[in-house]
Amino acid sequence: MNKIFFVLVISALFLAAGCSDNKASENKTAQPATPHYQTTTIESRPVEQPVKLPAQLAAFLQVSIFPKVNGYVTSVLVDVGSHVRQGQLLMTLEAPELVQATAQARERYARALADYTIDKENYERLYQASRTPGAISPMDLATDKAKAEADSALANSEKANWQMQVAMMDYLRVTAPFTGVITIRNVHPGALVDATNKSIPMLELKQVDHLRLQVDIPETIAATLRNNDTLSFYLSALPGQRMTARIARKSMNISAQFRTERVEADVYNPNELLAPGMYADVVFDSKGNRNAVSVPTNAVVTSTERKYVIVIRDGKTVKVDVTTGNEGQGRVEIVGAVKAGESIVAPANDEIKEGISVQ
Repeated sequence: MNKIFFVLVISALFLAAGCSDNKASENKTAQPATPHYQTTTIESRPVEQPVKLPAQLAAFLQVSIFPKVNGYVTSVLVDVGSHVRQGQLLMTLEAPELVQATAQARERYARALADYTIDKENYERLYQASRTPGAISPMDLATDKAKAEADSALANSEKANWQMQVAMMDYLRVTAPFTGVITIRNVHPGALVDATNKSIPMLELKQVDHLRLQVDIPETIAATLRNNDTLSFYLSALPGQRMTARIARKSMNISAQFRTERVEADVYNPNELLAPGMYADVVFDSKGNRNAVSVPTNAVVTSTERKYVIVIRDGKTVKVDVTTGNEGQGRVEIVGAVKAGESIVAPANDEIKEGISVQ
């Protein structure tokens, strides 16, 4: 009996060893399991993004008024804060040299006109006499005709010079080019103004009942804005008060330095509560690119060298470089060699290798 038990134990040990060896052999030949990642689909829809940008108010029209002629200031009829109408007289100048030059130009024109009148009459008399054969030499007739034409040209030149001097006299009266408010005054009666000095204006005039809201929009957002889109803005001078304006103009030019586009909205200010130069915060919802595709934010991998998404193509991972646009509500717009409907890994990370098979 003991011998039979001993044989059974030995057999059992050999059988267990054989099974262990078979399992080890099977483990050695087993293939690694295909990794499993969460995936999602690229969607063809834009992403709305709330945007807040700094802006400022500027006068719709503004001008620095410089002297056109040299002269002395005789009177200044306005001051800082004066409301003026278009064409209103602002100040007067005095220039005795200009007055004398105008008088001389008028006299030179009168003399040239008299010379032309006499020469013209002489030519007409010679022309009448030349109808009698042999009475007048053709050379004399041609000479008188040329002299009359030359005097006519000289008279026209002197007339133009006189008219120019008269026009210069008009610059002694400085008038408002448009309706607005005087914001700067740098001259007083008795001051000598120099037409060649363009550094300091005599007066500055701004239109304040109509203002420009100027804001620089990043180029990725500016492309989504259109004229008549509504902007909300808040002023530091009027805390908590929300105002709105519609986009009236886009510069259609991207700043090479800041990668922004200047956008302007018209702000009407009949009560003159607002003023040019006020700081503003502009708030609006960027509607995104209508042709954009979007993915979850965690599907975009950003490394020190690139920004990409991991697309599943033919059952394998492919890293595709992208640029991002609007971001909000857990999604981000992407632009690259991808299309709507493709599967991508989300969440993705830099440890996922390219070209591996996935479930």
